[in-house]
Amino acid sequence: MLGYTTGGAADAMARPLIAKMEPALGQPLIIDYRPGAGATVAAQATSAAAPDGYTLHLIDAGPMTIVPHVTRVTYDPLSSFTPIGLVCSGGTAIVVHPSVPVNSLDDLIRLARAQPGKLSYGTSGVAGAGHMAAELLQIAAQMKMVHVAYKGGAPAMTDLLGGHIPLLFASMGTAVPHIKSGKIKALAVTSSSRVPAIPDVQTVAELGFPGFEALVWFAVVGPAKLPAEVVAKLSRALTSALDDRSVQDAIRALGYDPAPGTPAQLAATIRDDLEKWRKVVREGNIRSE
Repeated sequence: MLGYTTGGAADAMARPLIAKMEPALGQPLIIDYRPGAGATVAAQATSAAAPDGYTLHLIDAGPMTIVPHVTRVTYDPLSSFTPIGLVCSGGTAIVVHPSVPVNSLDDLIRLARAQPGKLSYGTSGVAGAGHMAAELLQIAAQMKMVHVAYKGGAPAMTDLLGGHIPLLFASMGTAVPHIKSGKIKALAVTSSSRVPAIPDVQTVAELGFPGFEALVWFAVVGPAKLPAEVVAKLSRALTSALDDRSVQDAIRALGYDPAPGTPAQLAATIRDDLEKWRKVVREGNIRSE
């Protein structure tokens, strides 16, 4: 199950995974697209499914660890799912239109501080990875900008390319092609390490904010109370798929890094990120729109 429509990063990631997991599981995997409400529609459907191993969900950090702090959801991130394993992780690209008179993250911070509450930035939506990365940076840099929430990364990038918004916190998959073509300027990435697809773009941590990290990750989960033997089989199939070079290449092409791990490691990641983003949501006074 996916919480997004066809043609997006989650869809592009799911297809090579499925191709390599099917032989290990001995049966076909069919994608059930359930977009809506910040990907929480699919999360709710997964949490309500029978724990028989026939419903899996490729979910990301947003509906699992961010959205529950912003709006009411009908599932508990810690008790409504069975962790299977992480798939990948990656940061957000901080990009500006060429007309904006900034050429570095430091320039951006100085401009925002000089015009508190006036500089606007776009993201793919409220409580998405880009929004949270921006909030975390504003807290770290002690500056205040105006959030413009779009209904997805594509329309946000269209407005940036058209010069209708000066600044965007964009997903790697959306930003990298335009950075490479020179249509937009990249100031930094929010991951703890540089992105191989754009190796010259420094991290926020390198640019004066040691320890800064704002990641979006994708993982596979199932409904709560999946039998241990089912979890073990699914985990092995996922790990095997992530060991495949073609799957790794497909993930990196989207601007993410493969990040295989155990169910226990995924559970720990969910717990840690829930607390991290709870603090950011509270300090940023973020609310659903």
